[in-house]
Order: sequence, then structure tokens, then C-alpha cells
Amino acid sequence: MTRVTVSIEDDLMEAFDAFLDSRGYTNRSEGFRDLIREKLQNTKREENADGVGIAVLNYVYDHEERMLASRLMSTQHEHHNLTVSTVHFHIDHDTCLESVTLRGKLSEIRAFADKVLAQPGVRHGQLYSVPGELHVETHHHGDGDEGHAHKHEHLKITS
Repeated sequence: MTRVTVSIEDDLMEAFDAFLDSRGYTNRSEGFRDLIREKLQNTKREENADGVGIAVLNYVYDHEERMLASRLMSTQHEHHNLTVSTVHFHIDHDTCLESVTLRGKLSEIRAFADKVLAQPGVRHGQLYSVPGELHVETHHHGDGDEGHAHKHEHLKITS
């Protein structure tokens, strides 16, 4: 691990310390590391729009909105290649929250999220994505001549 020294204006440091305290950080170092990771991920995502990654799309919607639940389900089916899982729960009589886990090309994930969030009746939403790299690995199963090999695609997330 490398140790660095940084000069920061007093008011900026006070605001950062308040932020860290409100988020439950026990030290500044982890806060700085998280900010650096986030900035690097955002930069990588911006520079490589055709790259791959994982994402979570959270959105709150009015399930009484005419045909909205059906439109949202259809949108997920249209993008079945991206959708890993969906968690749905009822906030109150009229409001639901869905959390969709996605994997694939970041540009396609963004297009999916934009389509969902633009639906009338979707009140709040946010996409959180993490860029990665696609690796193809060959795995062997079984022993001797009885074994077989096959390839898997794995998404590797870099820090």
C-alpha cells in the first residue's frame, strides 16, 4: 500500500469529514479510496461506451398507471439478454419498487434504463453501473476420457 500526502482547503476537508461521518466511514483513507474508484469507473465508462459491465437499475413507479406494469415487463422481455434478475416489492397500495440486475454492453444497458425511466408513471429511478472486461475461459469437467471441456464467458470487474 502506498501512503500519500494531499493538501486540501479547510472548508473542503470539513465538508468531506462531515460526508464521511454521515456515511459511517471510520477513516478518511477508505473514503478517498472509494472516491478514486468511483471516478476511475466513471471515466472508464465514459471512454468505453461499447464496453461491457454489470448494473442495477432501481425505479419506483405507480402500478395503477394504465398498462405500465405490462409495458415494464415487455421492456424487460425485449432485453432478456441483459436482464439477470428482477426484484419487485410493494411500497404501498399504489407504489412499487423494482430493482433489475443487468449484465452486458454498457450502451445497451443505458438504452434499456432510459426506456424504462422514460415511461409515464415511473417516478424515480437510478442506474448504477460498473465497467468490466469479458473473459472467455475453458473449463474441464470429469476425469480422464470421460471428461469434457466447454467455454464460459465471465465478466471480470476491475477495481
